[in-house]
Amino acid sequence: MADQSLWELFNRHLTKARFVDLTHTFFPGQPRHPALPDEAVRNVIDFDSEYSSLVQEFRFVGQWGTHIDPPLHYHQDGASLDSLPVQQALLPLVILDIHAKVAANADATPTLEDVAAWEAAHGRIPQQSFVALRTDWSTRWPDQARMDNVGSDSFSHRPGWARDVLEFLVDERNIAAIGHETSDTDTGYAVTAKHDYSLERYFLGTGRWQVELLANLSKVPPAGALIFVGWPKPKGGAGFPVRAIALCDA
Repeated sequence: MADQSLWELFNRHLTKARFVDLTHTFFPGQPRHPALPDEAVRNVIDFDSEYSSLVQEFRFVGQWGTHIDPPLHYHQDGASLDSLPVQQALLPLVILDIHAKVAANADATPTLEDVAAWEAAHGRIPQQSFVALRTDWSTRWPDQARMDNVGSDSFSHRPGWARDVLEFLVDERNIAAIGHETSDTDTGYAVTAKHDYSLERYFLGTGRWQVELLANLSKVPPAGALIFVGWPKPKGGAGFPVRAIALCDA
């Protein structure tokens, strides 16, 4: 008889798990970087045709909606989507929660003290885990103005990561990937005032990948959940929309 241990795992645990969709529905007109064209959709075959079916053509950039950035996004010799290890599609999910700080200061970033507090409460961050930064910024979607949050100084003010935190997660905890609810790894001020994407460049330069514009992190426990990220396999792909799902204990 074939080994059915994974079937038993599915029946005992996963059928009872709570599934949380971490993905925004994408559509023409949604929030996007000003340099990116809008999505376009047309019906190539429609129900009133001789084929009596619907075939659609979608045109959008790879960095569209909730999407994955592989190393190639910032590094010419970096891994593309078709070369990312499929074993990393399912990972332990760590939620680093700074949403209270962000509510008081839109430019907030995580600190090493935040990481230490998480580990004091939940144990050491697992190797090859996915660390998601909860800011609750996704509640602003799909309002472009609220997502950008441009201040009186004409610059965007939205949260991001911090260099020392990313270096710790890479060098000391050997994580596999990160994710966040904003459109950039770096803060909005760094991006718009300084054209500074150094944190994104650094993290992708370590050979790791990230997911941007995650949703519903507030519905996931800080520890104990898994994340599934389904990405397509375009040859030489430097980014693509994904379906990200958290699996939590019921």
